[in-house]
Amino acid sequence: MGFAGNTDPQFTIPTVIGLPNKTAKTTSRFGLASKRGIDDLDFYIGEEALANNKLYNLTYPIRHGQIENWDHMERFWEQSIFKYLRCEPEDHYFLLTEPPLNAPENREQMAEIFFESFNIQGMYIAVQAVLALAASWTAKKANQTLTGTVIDSGDGVTHIIPVAEGYVLGSSIKNIPIAGRDITAFVQQLQREHYENSIPAQDSFDVAKSVKELYSYTCQDMLSEFIKYDSNPSNHFINHTVADKSNNSNYSLQIGYEQFLAPEVFFNPELVSSDFLVPLPQMVDAAIQSSPIDTRRGLYTNIVLSGGSTMFKDFGKRLQRDIKRIVDGRISSNESLTQTAVKAKPIDVNVISHKKQRHAVWFGGSLLATTDQFYQFVHTKAEYEEYGPSICRHNRVFNFLG
Repeated sequence: MGFAGNTDPQFTIPTVIGLPNKTAKTTSRFGLASKRGIDDLDFYIGEEALANNKLYNLTYPIRHGQIENWDHMERFWEQSIFKYLRCEPEDHYFLLTEPPLNAPENREQMAEIFFESFNIQGMYIAVQAVLALAASWTAKKANQTLTGTVIDSGDGVTHIIPVAEGYVLGSSIKNIPIAGRDITAFVQQLQREHYENSIPAQDSFDVAKSVKELYSYTCQDMLSEFIKYDSNPSNHFINHTVADKSNNSNYSLQIGYEQFLAPEVFFNPELVSSDFLVPLPQMVDAAIQSSPIDTRRGLYTNIVLSGGSTMFKDFGKRLQRDIKRIVDGRISSNESLTQTAVKAKPIDVNVISHKKQRHAVWFGGSLLATTDQFYQFVHTKAEYEEYGPSICRHNRVFNFLG
């Protein structure tokens, strides 16, 4: 979260809320409106909730990109605005983002909360993929176009979203149920196997997350990487010191295969899942191949990475190589089948990494909200009072484009 015009968000916190046991039970049974006493303010969000996990029940109001508990989400927004951003919502316009294929009912519910509970001046709900494309213009090799394929991978879900001239090709969107939290859980499992009793249970997830973020990188070939590590462990295994908060001491862990196995989950999903087995490069190719034929070259040329789980070192290079192999293999097999003298024009595959990749959606939103046209697109409080929350069912940008 943050203010438009800034290059980085003011706050980046996990979408988790901590509620006392009694409040958690009351909220789930009677709803938020049933309690308006002092107990109603007794909750934490983000890092503070995680720090108080022994006294408070932790719940995640967003699962796989979709809001599941609107009461908890309203509380989350409330503290985000008043405690973190420290602003009066009725003085501001808000830009919110939504995942691809978000239900119109969710937009209406969001509008209702912001206009009714927070009394905001106006709001605009943007599609994350389009904002991520705009953020990629900061890259050196990027073309300033709104045609491209966005690979957005955060904590809970990974989406592959083809966008043509600013329009999301909804029928071609692919969803992968593997993202940052699954990678952290995989690292945690590897550490359990190596250090059965060394890591305290309450610290296990945090240690796995820090190991993933500090040491993981994408290898070009998993088998050769195993051979390299086994032939010379002293050069590749890393000692990682962890602070034990329970008794104010430190203990050491040896970080080995998890350095390259963590991001390998995207390319060999069978490592963590028995249900989903299609590698990321194949999913990207399938998403582009299911798009209209006249858009495909543009979608291959501008594959944009977005989100924290795409930040692994050399992730873009590996992805580009694997997609290029699939595309070239298809062209050569078609040529051998047809046996014509005319050679197909090679397809340029380009995966774009850039400095704003981690918060690409936020940065794209910050750019959009600073333009003069933004205020032509927003849904205002007056419109909400006249027509109701259904005003958020359509995106006004496309009215202007048409």
